[in-house]
Amino acid sequence: MKRFRAASPALALCLAAALFAACKKEPPPPPPPTPAPPPTATPVPAFKVTSFDVGKSIGDDKKLKEAAAVFGPKETVYVVILTEGVAPKATLKARWTYGEKGTLVNEETRDIAPNGPAATEFHIAKPSGWPAGKYKVEVSADGAPVGAKEFEVKK
Repeated sequence: MKRFRAASPALALCLAAALFAACKKEPPPPPPPTPAPPPTATPVPAFKVTSFDVGKSIGDDKKLKEAAAVFGPKETVYVVILTEGVAPKATLKARWTYGEKGTLVNEETRDIAPNGPAATEFHIAKPSGWPAGKYKVEVSADGAPVGAKEFEVKK
């Protein structure tokens, strides 16, 4: 009779490992990535007038080179309105008057579509010369008064 030899311990260990691997459960799939939260809307700064002033000349950036309160009769008078913020449309108005009675010299409006800081200029000129006296420019934005600046014309 033939005898069978007992399997070697290495063979037994391999068989056990193969059985263990066959019975092992697959790990669960990783959970789906969590969707990123929707981006929070950055608040858009509302349109507003930050300042305005009167002067004799402006630069290429439409800003006053220097504010002034006294003008000669033949000088151009500028008002520059500085704004910031965003709006699909805004209306700026400059109303120029003369003397104590507030006689209207000129009135002009500009529609702008602001998208951040901006400078808007208005000006008046009279080649024959302005009468000496006190003047005022009133500024409004979208119909709401912003303020007024007084200046004087001297001979």
